[in-house]
Amino acid sequence: MKRAHKLIIFAGVVLVLFYFFKDAFFNEENYTMPLLKEREDKDLSFRSKTNSPLNDEERRSFKNLVYYEPNLEYRIKAEVEPLPEQDTLLMPLTNGSYEPYLRYALAKFEVQNQPHQLTLYKKLSGEKKDQLFVPFTDKTNGFETYGGGRYLDVPFEEGAKTVTLDFNRAYSPFCAYNPEYVCPLPPKDNRLSIAIPAGEKTYEK
Repeated sequence: MKRAHKLIIFAGVVLVLFYFFKDAFFNEENYTMPLLKEREDKDLSFRSKTNSPLNDEERRSFKNLVYYEPNLEYRIKAEVEPLPEQDTLLMPLTNGSYEPYLRYALAKFEVQNQPHQLTLYKKLSGEKKDQLFVPFTDKTNGFETYGGGRYLDVPFEEGAKTVTLDFNRAYSPFCAYNPEYVCPLPPKDNRLSIAIPAGEKTYEK
């Protein structure tokens, strides 16, 4: 029993140390490999008949999506600033209708030595309670990325003081590949005044 007790204590100490020093274990190699695997898996899903937003002809000729090279400078820790009132926004959709989202909080961060902020939204459907939605535009839209903006899905725990905005995982909505899909349009408060050269680029048929 004593040995088992010691092992439990040791395991607990290791977990605590990992929690406080987890950034020391984080480096470009162990970040980039899973990211590239995610991109590879997404290409596979685009070739799939059941999961792809592409029509049958485009799906058969599809090779891969195009991305910026992974860049850890665009994996940004942002401070979460609660909003005085978490009101509901009717976010416009590409077909002219609206979908309700909760304006949850502000994410404040620095890029290129400049302060910026994005509004963090929560889907009222409650599908993913541990994830916030960030539709945004930046100066790459219409040039190197989809003109209608891109999205971020942000892991989040209630009460957290910070979030990670990983722009390397910024992705285009399905309406970027097929106009038959209906997608949320990024609201005015999420229009960044700089270029974010990270994540998914424009899909060229």
